[in-house]
Amino acid sequence: MRIITLACSLAALIVASPLSAQTLNVASAGDQNMVDYVKDYLGPMFEKAHPGVKVVSVGTGPGDSGSQKIYEKLDAQKGAAATDFDVLVIHQKAAGQMVKEGLLNKYTANVDTAKLATGDAAKNALGTDVTGYVIPMFQSQTALAYNADMVKTPPATFAELADWAKKNPKQFGYNGIKGGMSGVSFVAGWVYAFGGDADKLIQGPYDANTKASWDKAFGELKEFNKNAVITPGNAGTLDMLNRGEIAIGPVWVDMFYSWQADGKLPPNMKLKLVSPGMPGQPMYYAVPEKSAQKKLAEAFIALATSPQVQADGIVKKFNWYPGIDAKNLEGKLDKAAWDKLFTDVTPAELAKNGKPFPIAPYFNDILEGYEKKVAN
Repeated sequence: MRIITLACSLAALIVASPLSAQTLNVASAGDQNMVDYVKDYLGPMFEKAHPGVKVVSVGTGPGDSGSQKIYEKLDAQKGAAATDFDVLVIHQKAAGQMVKEGLLNKYTANVDTAKLATGDAAKNALGTDVTGYVIPMFQSQTALAYNADMVKTPPATFAELADWAKKNPKQFGYNGIKGGMSGVSFVAGWVYAFGGDADKLIQGPYDANTKASWDKAFGELKEFNKNAVITPGNAGTLDMLNRGEIAIGPVWVDMFYSWQADGKLPPNMKLKLVSPGMPGQPMYYAVPEKSAQKKLAEAFIALATSPQVQADGIVKKFNWYPGIDAKNLEGKLDKAAWDKLFTDVTPAELAKNGKPFPIAPYFNDILEGYEKKVAN
């Protein structure tokens, strides 16, 4: 009798505490700061609002390769009842592929904050329609960071940079296309500058013959690399800038300002967004089609894309541009915090030279061309 009573009591406890066993698994592609943002900031905030829920933050690595690992996991679990992940933070390239292959849930109609992100990035991922499947976590941008004590007049264009590198060998550094997207952005910007019609690469339509016109640009980049240092990644470029081992290198604007705020970059480091432009991109919040916690995932993303969290977390804490339309941060963000992001790169320069990445097939062609004609 006592055993039956104890069993009934345990059953009643389980029924009365449905959240006790709930775990929300968030998988983030990107650098460690992406993982830490969920682990140290968003996760505890969500757990406080949802007692009994545990948010687990997992990182899959920087750059598109990190998103590729998430894709591979979802693809491998297509036949399973549920995937290991509930919320995804992914790049544009992977998002488009996952939508095409039915791996993502069309969830944004259930999240009110989706209405606050009306820009093209919320609908288009490198030429793929992702409407309803993603909400931008933030908008990011690359630029050239430079040591103002070593570089009195920074190059304003890619052509000027090429000349500068010849005169200052081994003072420019980037990570090629390995270990982070700042180097990929630089390579894409180089093709925009020297490969022909940049607008066609960004807007399409795709023409497989176009890549043949990039041979001269890739040959010049191979020559350029002889005077450059290949760094070990996004953070590696910043490290080398900090130590004075290089004087200029492409970086993510948010990482640059975060490192500077933490004292890991000296105040004499500045940013320059060179003409005709360098790519930036959003990171997306997405939900796997086979998430076991869809409602919790939607609630998490609603919190993460709310104006106050975007103001306090995205802009103030991590120096990213907001994923939702900036006008929605009015009254949530003081002018000084917003203006900080435009100290070196003005809004006019960002509008003119802040470019999207190429549509996916051209993007793939650029990466393949670099491997075949520059890296070898």
